[in-house]
Amino acid sequence: MTTGLIPGEQPPDPRPTDGLPQQRREPVGQGAMPVENRSRSSVITARAAASFEPVGRSVASARSFVRDTLQGWGFGDIVDDAVVLTSELVTNAVVHAGTSADLLCLRSDVGVRIEVADRYPEREVPLQGLPVNMGSPDREGGRGLQLCAALAGHWGVDYTPTHKTVWFQLDLPERPVGTRTAGPSLPAHLLPLADARVRVAVVQVDRGGSVSAWNEDAEELFGYTAEQVTGKPLTDFAAWPHTPGTGTGIADALRLSRWEGSYGIRGAGGRVIPVYASHLRVRDTDGEPSTVCLLVRDHERAVLQTPLRGPASDASGVSEGQSTDPFEVFIGSPAPDDLDGLLQRTVERARDMLDGDSAFLLLATDDETELEVRASTGLPSARQRFARVPVEAGPGRYGSARMPAVHEDLTAVPGAVPLLNGTGMRSVVTVPLKVEGRLTGSLGVAAEAPGRYSNEEALRLQFAADRIALAVESARLGELERLRRGSLSFLVEASDLLAGTLDRDQTLALMAQMTVPTLATWCAVYTIADQASEPYLSYVLHEDEELIDGIKSLLSKVPPPDPVPTPGARVWSAPAEVAHQAALRTSMRSLGLSGGPTRQVTPGIGPTLATASAVGGETVVLPLVARNRVIGMLTLGKPTDEHFRQEILELAEDLSRRAALALDNARLYSERTAISQSLQRSLLPPELPLIDGVEVEVIYRAAGEGNEVGGDFYDLFPISDGAYGFAIGDVCGTGPNAAAVTGLARHALRLLAREGLSGPAVLERLNSAILDEGARSRFLTLLYGELRPQADGSAELKVVCAGHPLPLRLRQDGTVEPAAEPQPLLGVLEDLELYEQTVTLDPGDVLLCVTDGVTERREGSRMLGDDGLADVLTTCTGLTAGAVAARIMRAVERFATDAPSDDMAILAMRVPGVQND
Repeated sequence: MTTGLIPGEQPPDPRPTDGLPQQRREPVGQGAMPVENRSRSSVITARAAASFEPVGRSVASARSFVRDTLQGWGFGDIVDDAVVLTSELVTNAVVHAGTSADLLCLRSDVGVRIEVADRYPEREVPLQGLPVNMGSPDREGGRGLQLCAALAGHWGVDYTPTHKTVWFQLDLPERPVGTRTAGPSLPAHLLPLADARVRVAVVQVDRGGSVSAWNEDAEELFGYTAEQVTGKPLTDFAAWPHTPGTGTGIADALRLSRWEGSYGIRGAGGRVIPVYASHLRVRDTDGEPSTVCLLVRDHERAVLQTPLRGPASDASGVSEGQSTDPFEVFIGSPAPDDLDGLLQRTVERARDMLDGDSAFLLLATDDETELEVRASTGLPSARQRFARVPVEAGPGRYGSARMPAVHEDLTAVPGAVPLLNGTGMRSVVTVPLKVEGRLTGSLGVAAEAPGRYSNEEALRLQFAADRIALAVESARLGELERLRRGSLSFLVEASDLLAGTLDRDQTLALMAQMTVPTLATWCAVYTIADQASEPYLSYVLHEDEELIDGIKSLLSKVPPPDPVPTPGARVWSAPAEVAHQAALRTSMRSLGLSGGPTRQVTPGIGPTLATASAVGGETVVLPLVARNRVIGMLTLGKPTDEHFRQEILELAEDLSRRAALALDNARLYSERTAISQSLQRSLLPPELPLIDGVEVEVIYRAAGEGNEVGGDFYDLFPISDGAYGFAIGDVCGTGPNAAAVTGLARHALRLLAREGLSGPAVLERLNSAILDEGARSRFLTLLYGELRPQADGSAELKVVCAGHPLPLRLRQDGTVEPAAEPQPLLGVLEDLELYEQTVTLDPGDVLLCVTDGVTERREGSRMLGDDGLADVLTTCTGLTAGAVAARIMRAVERFATDAPSDDMAILAMRVPGVQND
C-alpha cells in the first residue's frame, strides 16, 4: 500500500504554524523515482505539500493552496476542477471525519495528481457482485468520490492502518503550443461580417467625464471632428439603454476599472449608431484617472469582445449528443426541490467557484426596494438571516445591487457592503439575479484577503447567476404561494376568534396569543384611551412564560413608541438597547466593577441576561388604527441577532388591521354597555324598605345580554301612616324601548300614590299618561296594591289587577288560590273603570306576584302556566319569603334549558307565623 507520499521522504508535519498550512514546494529532478501506482509514462517534476487542522476554515485555505500551486505551475486550464475536488475531499476529512488533512500536489509532464490523506482509515468492503453505492449527491458528505469519478481522469482510495488517502489525477488538455485562447477553424461564410476597413474609435475621457482625445476613426464613425467634441461630456453623445427605475448609465460605467458592453452613440446626423465598447480605467503621469474607450460598430464586436467563459466540459461520461443543462452544471443533479436547499447549494458552489471564504445570497422584496438575506456560508448566518439591506444604498455604481460590483478592499470604503461589517472580509464581488429585466436577488462572494477579485470573476459569477435566477425565482414564488395560503388560513382563523368576543381584555389576550409564537417570539400590546392619553402597556406575552414578568418590567421603564398612524412595521430599537445596558450594569455590579465592593454573582444576573437575550433581536411596531384613529400599537420582537422576514411582517400588518377593529369594537361595546347599564340602574328602585311584620323578597331577570332592566318592573315604597305601595308590571316588549315606559310607570305610581289617591285612581291617571305618549306608548299589565300591617300580626292589602297574571295566596295549610280578579290592562282604552279588592294575609300566609315571563316559560310545546306555578307554590309552606322566591326561580329555570326570551320578576310577601320547633 502507499501513503501517497514520495518513497524515501518524510511525511509533511501536520502541525500548522499560527493557523496557516505549512507548505513545501520542491522541484524533482529528471531522475526521480516514480511513485508506486502512478502512471509509468509520466515523470514527477515538482511537488507541494501542506497540512490543515480539523476546522472549517481549513477548507478555504486548502483551496487557496491548490489554486496558487497550480497557477504557479502554469496549469490554469485545470485549476477550477482541481479546486472543486480538493474542496470536497478536504471537507470530508476536516469536517465530517474530524481529523487533520495532509494535502500533496504532484506535477508531471502530462498533468497533476493531488492526494488528500486523513486519519480516519475505516473502509467498507462491498459485497461481490453488488454495485457500490456512493450515496446521494444531496447529502452533506460523500460527494467527493462522485465528483472524482465525474471530473478526474484517474482516481482511487488507498488505506493504511492509520491513514486513508483519496487521490485523483487531472490530465492537461491538448492545445497548440503558445495559444492562450483560440476558437475553432470556421468556414468563411460563418466569420463575423465587417466593413471594408474595420475602424476602432479611440476615445479618452477625463475624470470629469469629458472627452479629452478623439481619433480619426472616431471622426469617421460618428461624423464629429475632435474640435467639436473635445471638452464635452461623453454622456451628451451616448444613448445608454436605461433600465426602468434605475439611474445607472454611461457615467457609472466610465468609473469602473474595466467594462465591456453595448450602447449607442448619436452621430452628427442625429442617428444613433450601435457600438460595442471596451473601457479601461488608467492614470496619467500626474496620477489623474481617465478612461480609455475602444469603440467598434456593434456587428463588429468580435474585434473587442472577450470570449465568454463557457461551462466546464462534462467529463462525467455523458454520451455524445446528450445535452447538458447549464443550471445542473452549476448546481448539480438532482437539484434541491426546496428554496432553502437551492439557495444554500448556490452559495456553496459560488464560494467554491471563486475560491472565496464566504458567500451570500439575498432575495428582493416585492417592491424591489430591499434585499433580504436568505442564505450564506462562512458568515454568522444566525445573525444575518432575514436581515434587510436597501437595493439603492447610495448614488453611484457601487451603491446599487442592480449591476455587478467588485470591491478590492472594503477597508477603503467602510460600510459599502453592510452585510459584511465586522466579518473580516476584505474583497467582495456581487452580481444581480434578474428575471425578464426585473431584479429578483443578489449573489456575492467574499474573501478575507484584499484584491482577490476583478471584473473577470464578476463575469464568471454573473454567468452562473444568470443560469440559476429563473430556478430561484420559480422556487421563491412557490414558497410565497405556500406562505400566502397558510397566511390566508391564519387570517381567517384569527378573524373568527376576534369576532367571537366583545370583551376588551379577552381581545388583547387573543391578539398576543395569535402572534406568539407563530409570528414572533414575544409580543406587547399598547393601548391609547383617547387622543390626549399616553400609550399604556396593556398586555405582554412571551413563548417562555418565565420571561414575561422580566419583559414587562423592562418595557415599563422604556418610553412607549410614538403612536404614528403610518401603516406598516417600523423598527423600534429602544427595548434592545435598554436591555443591553441593564444586563451590562448587572454584570458589572456582580463583578464589583461599578465602584462598589466585589461580591459574588447575584442570582438576579441570570434573569436580567435572559431578558436581555429575549428582546435583543429585531423589534418592530405596528400601529393599531381603527376608524381613522390610532388606538394602540402591536409590538413584536425576536431574540438576540434574529430578524423578521418580509412575509411575516406583511402578515402581521394584516393581522394588526383586523385586531385594531376588533379591539375598537370591544371598546365601543364596553362603553355602550356601561352607559346602558347606568341608565337602566336608574330605573330600578333603590333598596327595598323594611316593613315591620312583613317579609318581602324580589327576584328580577331582564332578558337580553347586557340588559339590567327591560319591560318588567317592580316597586315597593312607603306612602304614609304605615302604609306601603307595591307594584309589579309588564310593559309590552323588552329592551330599552320597553324600559322607557317602565321608568314612566314606576315614577308616576310613586307620585300619584303619595298624593293620597286610591288604587283605581292611580292606575287611571297612569293610563292617561301612557296614552299621551302617542306612537311611543305601549300597553302595560300592572298589579298595584297598598299594604298595611295590622296590630294582630296580619296584613291588609288592597289590590288592583289590571290585565296582569293574578297574584296567588299560599295559606299555612298548603292551599293556593288567586288573591284578585282580572281587570282591563293599561295603555289601550281611554275610559277605564277599575276597582280594588281587599285581601288579608294571616300569619304564615304568602302572597306571590309574578310577571308573564314566569308563567309563559316554555320547553317545546309545554308551558309552565298558572297551574304549574301553583303546584310549585304548594311546596313552599313554611318557607320564608326569600326561600319562596328562590324556589320559584329554580323551578322556572329547570323547566327549560334555553335562555329566557322574556323578562321575569317575582315579588313574594309573607306574614311571619309562629315558629315550629
